Amino acid sequence: MKSAIALSIVLLTATLAGCAANHPENRPYSAEEQHELALEALSRRGLSFDEYQRERARIERSETEQVIGQRTPATQGQREG
Repeated sequence: MKSAIALSIVLLTATLAGCAANHPENRPYSAEEQHELALEALSRRGLSFDEYQRERARIERSETEQVIGQRTPATQGQREG
């Protein structure tokens, strides 16, 4: 009887450890996921139509800059300085 309880505890522990090891939140979000999260958060803010359009355009611009304007270390110093 004790061995059955010990075996079930070992199996339960191994199962829980396996589930916790590959949790999807442990990985960084992709650029596309970040963009979608930003748009979802914007839609929940309850802004007026004009404010919503302004913020959406800002998010879209930042997405385009991230994709198109992949800055090299040389251009980063020029834009920051």
